[in-house]
Amino acid sequence: MSAANKIVAETQRWLAYARQDLTAAQALAAQAQSFSQQICFLSQQAAEKSLKAVLIFLQIEFPFRHDLELFRTLFPEDWQCSQLTNLEQLTEWAVESRYPTDSPDPSDQDAQIALQQAETILAIVEQDLIQHGFSL
Repeated sequence: MSAANKIVAETQRWLAYARQDLTAAQALAAQAQSFSQQICFLSQQAAEKSLKAVLIFLQIEFPFRHDLELFRTLFPEDWQCSQLTNLEQLTEWAVESRYPTDSPDPSDQDAQIALQQAETILAIVEQDLIQHGFSL
């Protein structure tokens, strides 16, 4: 497999993981029972994996962290991903929603906001990739 094909395959793999996390979060959001913690975590993971897929496509090395704002700064300015805002709260759900802390547990409204952000980020990532020659 050529280097270019490997990059495409790895980008597709990360996007698939992102879509699966987002689908799982959406399924939990449709339940009558509250799964706010899980929705927030899965939404953060969907966003993180989406952004990392673009970095892989661009062959930009990234640290193994959950900092979505940091990832945003790694994108070239002509990518919509570089213009994303309000990523701090979504970043926090990578840890804050997973373990009991002194912070309040995520609310249903927090989960709804996180899910909407993740959906938006994945859509922007897909648009960016398509605009730069990647076939979904």
